[in-house]
Amino acid sequence: VQLQASGGGLAQPGGSLTLACSASGDTVDYYAIAWFRKRPGKEREGISCIASSDGTTIYADSVKGRFTMSRDNAKKMVYLQMNHLKPEDTAIYYCAASIVDFVLDEGHYDYWGQGTLVTVSS
Repeated sequence: VQLQASGGGLAQPGGSLTLACSASGDTVDYYAIAWFRKRPGKEREGISCIASSDGTTIYADSVKGRFTMSRDNAKKMVYLQMNHLKPEDTAIYYCAASIVDFVLDEGHYDYWGQGTLVTVSS
């Protein structure tokens, strides 16, 4: 499966952005999809994932309650709605696919899209 992330840009603190991850190739239904981010000076971290089976989502504490992940398998799209953005959310965001559900360990993710830059600044 090939993935492509989009939707990054500049947002003000407290603002919102929606990232999209489009999939092509293999049927995306089989894969759990996750969002990772690489903040300046920090290692890449998993922030959310959505299961292949029933759309169950899990979130890292840093984004829980602010970010919402969803998927539309018919359109081969996955979304990350980001609300109440903070300057510390500034990062390159990546989507990735795995055959393993409910993990945010990047070692389990075999397919990666290119990143999309999110900058949160006033």
